[in-house]
Amino acid sequence: MGPDDKICYCYHVSLRKLYHFARRERLQRPSQMSDCLGAGTGCGWCIPILCKLHQRVGEGWQLEGDTPLDGLPETATDYAAARQSYIKSEKKNTFDAEDRSA
Repeated sequence: MGPDDKICYCYHVSLRKLYHFARRERLQRPSQMSDCLGAGTGCGWCIPILCKLHQRVGEGWQLEGDTPLDGLPETATDYAAARQSYIKSEKKNTFDAEDRSA
């Protein structure tokens, strides 16, 4: 997935926006990622990714140049398809990280 692909589909928030928000605000907790345009407060699908992004930014991870963020599929199409499966499932808001990997 690229930096401009959406992570939060409910509020249309891209990986790039979330990354820069986390770096700029120096967040103390992953839940503060929701202050970036409401990311993670809709269906819940993106919460594990937001948590991982918060952790990695805290470790000095760079959006461009470093290895891709763990837990993201290779393409935005795969990510969107996995989210659709999640929306149709009974696993909404269970936050099971195993269900998020592609």
